[in-house]
Amino acid sequence: MDTTFHVIDRTSWERNIYFEYYFSQIKCKYNLNACLDITHLRKVQQERELRFFPLMLYVIMHAVNQNKEFRMSFNTEGELGYWEEVVPSYTLFHSENQTFTDIWSEYHTDLDMFYRTVVEDMDRYRNVTGVIKARPGQPANFCPVSCLPWLSFTSFSQDTYTDNLFLFPLIRFGKFTEEGTRTKIPVSVFVSHAVADGYHTCKLINDMQEIADRM
Repeated sequence: MDTTFHVIDRTSWERNIYFEYYFSQIKCKYNLNACLDITHLRKVQQERELRFFPLMLYVIMHAVNQNKEFRMSFNTEGELGYWEEVVPSYTLFHSENQTFTDIWSEYHTDLDMFYRTVVEDMDRYRNVTGVIKARPGQPANFCPVSCLPWLSFTSFSQDTYTDNLFLFPLIRFGKFTEEGTRTKIPVSVFVSHAVADGYHTCKLINDMQEIADRM
């Protein structure tokens, strides 16, 4: 896991005026929802007899790690910057009592290594209940991802009621559905406007589509 943190020189950063505007004045965050075509991804899953969630998680995290706007945060000294890479933090649902726990996994660019790592972590922590953070030691460079497999939603929104310094995106995906010969899945990205405009979020989602198409 590469935990290198790159501090941004805000005196020369091209986005500094936008960051100040949306972080300090307007304090704007937004959701962008899209529907991905995962026909090829499902074919790969079925042919290799793999679990779907780790594959979709790879698509999302690989795209996030291609776009530094979605790896931004403050370090312990309060300096703005971006991580060289971020790791997935994701939820495990406990059907016996309808609760969930969070765990995290190492990120790997190699699909097979990423898949094995996530599956092993899911199996290791699946029975840990009664806490929110089932796996201790979550690093500072994490990106939250969760799944709503019970519904193929068309929109997803969320909000917070206090100011915070959290700049990572919150990414959700829902139930995939068959539409003729194609398979589609809804994805929602909750973004801090201070670090990413519509262009950047559209690029992130388009990168997810490209990754799903070539796996």
